[in-house]
Amino acid sequence: MQEKTKISERRACLLVGLSRTVLHYQSKAQPENEQLQARMVELAGVRRRFGYRRLHALLRREGIEANHKRIFRLYQGAGLAVKRRRKRHGVAVERETLALPSRPNEVWSMDFVSDALANGRRIKVLTIVDDFTKESVDLVAEHGISGHYVVRVLERAVQFRGMPSAIRTDQGPEFTGKALDQWAYQNGVQLKLIEPGKPTQNAYIESFNGRFRDECLNDHWFTSLAEARIRIAAWRRDYNEHRPHSALNYQTPAEFAASCRTNRLPKAGELERI
Repeated sequence: MQEKTKISERRACLLVGLSRTVLHYQSKAQPENEQLQARMVELAGVRRRFGYRRLHALLRREGIEANHKRIFRLYQGAGLAVKRRRKRHGVAVERETLALPSRPNEVWSMDFVSDALANGRRIKVLTIVDDFTKESVDLVAEHGISGHYVVRVLERAVQFRGMPSAIRTDQGPEFTGKALDQWAYQNGVQLKLIEPGKPTQNAYIESFNGRFRDECLNDHWFTSLAEARIRIAAWRRDYNEHRPHSALNYQTPAEFAASCRTNRLPKAGELERI
């Protein structure tokens, strides 16, 4: 307006409803914001699939106090937004609400995740999760896993964690064979089989499998089965002991399990859901 007319700055601001203070304001970068953003970039370089909420939780652990709005603003300014991976199209199924267990070892969930080595040979990973504490009970990688192999893995797991009351699985041949059925009967473990084609009935393990694939399998190129086992074991330790879990109010599964052993068990409504 001032370039094309002789109107004063005061009159021009009055006509457009703009404060003269705002007109002359120049942003001043705060050194602490630059340092905070630099630290976020460092963390995001290591945790490439973490969003701003989990980065915020990691920063709080380091003693950095900043509200989530400031973290989100710096997160966007640094261009750290995680790209969503393309989902495969499938037939929509009706969701079934799952009841959250009330204590550790009440219900475990099991499933398989497939991947391939650099030479193209396929591997299978048996994933086992405690539905209440969200702990990864075990991750076992092998070229082939039978029902008897699943039983051996469970026998090893219960030596350290105790016997679960129930185990939820799909209807794969490894889970519906005689080996697992006899083991469950002898140890008083209830096998909960979901309906065919309805993975949402086993939503806790499906959620875990998604993070496992996104943060571990898709992030590494395994040259051998031995390397796959080493990297998968390292990711499992990190998941249990260092990775903040949103469903546990951003505690790690190990921290939450420890609090269950020393304090009262929280009610299902006290936990934040994803």
